[in-house]
Order: sequence, then structure tokens, then C-alpha cells
Amino acid sequence: MQGVYNVLINLSGVVLKSAGYFSKKLQEFTEGRRDLFPKLEKATDPSQKYFWVHAASLGEFEMAVPVLKMLKQKYPDHRIVVSFFSPSGYKNKKQHPLVDHFTYLPLDTKKNARKFLDIIQPEMAFFIKYDFWPNFLNELRSRNTRTFLVSGVFRKDQAFFKPYGGWMRSSLKAFEHFFVQNKESKELLESIGFKNVSVAGDTRFDRVAAQIEADNRIGFIEDFKEDKLMAVCGSTWPEDEELMLDFINNSRSIKFIIAPHEIKPEKIEKLRERISIPVIKYSEKENRELKNYRVLILDTIGLLGRAYSYADIAYVGGAAGSTGLHNILEPATFGIPIIIGKNFDKFPEAQRLRQLAGLFSVEDREEFSTIMTRLYTDTDFRRKTGMIAGHFINSNTGATRILEEYLEKGFSKN
Repeated sequence: MQGVYNVLINLSGVVLKSAGYFSKKLQEFTEGRRDLFPKLEKATDPSQKYFWVHAASLGEFEMAVPVLKMLKQKYPDHRIVVSFFSPSGYKNKKQHPLVDHFTYLPLDTKKNARKFLDIIQPEMAFFIKYDFWPNFLNELRSRNTRTFLVSGVFRKDQAFFKPYGGWMRSSLKAFEHFFVQNKESKELLESIGFKNVSVAGDTRFDRVAAQIEADNRIGFIEDFKEDKLMAVCGSTWPEDEELMLDFINNSRSIKFIIAPHEIKPEKIEKLRERISIPVIKYSEKENRELKNYRVLILDTIGLLGRAYSYADIAYVGGAAGSTGLHNILEPATFGIPIIIGKNFDKFPEAQRLRQLAGLFSVEDREEFSTIMTRLYTDTDFRRKTGMIAGHFINSNTGATRILEEYLEKGFSKN
């Protein structure tokens, strides 16, 4: 099976070059990897010591941030290389104070794996959540490189747990230790003979909990909100907006910030046209009396996390349609109640918070209006629900510390 995999991986490199003519995303995938090794050689210094952190995309990188911070603090003499598989991750994080160099991960061929590791020579490698590439893992194992899975999640339908998955199971032997998110993942690994597993939790909780200590002030939001109750609707898609717009247009005094997931001008304008109460975009806020508007559309990126600190209620997009629920932990860390759409079966943190009554799922406009009305009018209910969300974050932090303690015990291992 591994032979077949290697043939297919090598063929995919040829196919992807041609497919780039028909797909912008595939073009970015191939173009981003052009001259990857010369760029990596130029950016790295063989006399320096390196850690390698791999994240599939932007979401996994956000999970990696607490780990990166810990590594920089504990081992300041090491440099850090972060690799991405997807263009969306690489394009959005070309610079970061905790990262010395960003790179694409080359396709998982034996030759690429050897070349990539020859250049970096990492003392330790960290894979975030998943994205298991057998040739890279086998090469790490052959070099005795200390390799860890952080915030890992396993499912019983993965190849590792199938009769035909022996070669994939073998690649997992590269990991010195698995730090997984839940008991189910630990039990699955133990069922195929891996005992070097700890249930450490999800580093995203550490990431969002740190936001409380940051400077979250945004002057124009303070001017916009004044002393009014405000809902922040983050990472919304058209399906989410369908749920919200009737209530928004008929509300009397509550204010709204809407941060669409896609900020293309034509889509922002369509949204704006459907709002019948005073609305302003971030891009046109200069020299305006923001307190006179009821809806503020953030047609920019990078402000949503701090904007949640001003919210009394949050709506998190993605679950009204099929695009996937966005990050509910960001608003939860500020201790506010959260509303989402109905499609969240694949998001265990949303399921858990809903069971605790810190999150509400709605199927249609009527349900959205009902829960918004209750949260708006019942102060005690709103505060109690928000406290549940905040406690949910605080009680699940510590995944990074578990990894740190493990490394402290055995960093001298060769």
C-alpha cells in the first residue's frame, strides 16, 4: 500500500501543475512551492538550532500559537520554522513575532522529506492536530528526531484503525508522544498498541484565554456602542445573515457589529442593502458620528477577536449552512452567551457548551428572534449564560502546560 501511495503522490505533483490552469487555488498550491528548497536554504542557518512546527492551515496555526510562545520563552536560542500545507494558511501568516520562517510543506515524497529535513535539521518536530504525512514521519523516525503530536484528534474511520492501514500505523511510530484532545482519541491509539498518549486537551483554549490579558481596546467601537447593549456577529455567511436580518431590522435599541467571513466589496454591499436601519462600514467610519448608527459592518480583518470583548451577545457563523462552524471559543473567553446555526455535529466544543447551556443553536429566523429577545430582555439569564461560557474556557485550559512539563523532563534526550 505504501508503494501505491508513493506512486500517487509523485503523480499528483505532475497533475497539480496542469490543474493550476483551471483552478486559482491549485495554482496557488503549486506556485507557492516553486523554488521552495532554495528559499528555505536562504532563510535558514546551518549553525543555528531549529524546531519545526507543522500546521495544515490557519486554524491549526492558531492552535499552535501557545506552543510557539512557550518554545520561544523556554528555548530562546532555538529558531522556529512553521510549515503550512494549504495556501490559506501560508498567505495569511507570512510574518509573526514567534516564527522565524514560514514555508509551504512540499509534497510528501521520500525525496522531498529528506531534502526538507536536511535543510532544517530540527531538534524537535511538532504536528498540530492532524495532517499525517507518512514519508515525512518515517524520515523523522529514521533520524531519531523527537516528534510530537499536539492537540491531536483521532476518529475510528481513519486508515490507522482499518485492517488495510498497517503502513499508516507504522508511520505513527515516529511520535515520541501523542498529546490528544479527548479520551476517545487516547482509546483509539491504545487499541492499535500506542501507550505513549496523554489527554492534554486543546491548545485553542490556552490561545483564547490569553486574549483576556491582551489590550482589547478599540476606540471606534467604544464610540459606536456607547452604553447600549450590543451583539457581535462574527464570521457570518449569507445563510447566517438570513437568520439574523429580520431581527436586526426590527430591533429598537440593540446595536450590532457584523463581521462577514468574506469581505469582497460586492458581497458587503449586498448585505448592506438588506439592512433597513442606520448602517456604516468600517472603511467609511472616518469623520462620522458612529453613535448615530445601529449596525457596523467590519469590512476588514483582524479586529473580530477584540470586538468580542465589547459584546453582550455573540453570534458565530458557519453553522447555518455547510461551510463549517467558526471559532466559538473567542467569544466564550469573554463570558458572553453564544448563538450558532444548526449544523455543528462535527464540533465537539460547541456540543459540550450547548449541553452546559452556554450556547444556543437555532434553525430559523423565528428561533433566532426568540433567543435574542430573551437574552436582550432578561439580564440575569444573559449574565448566567455568559458565565457558563467563560467558565467553560477557564476549566479547559492547560494543554500547553502539559506539553511544557513533558519537555522539561526530557529535553536533554538525544
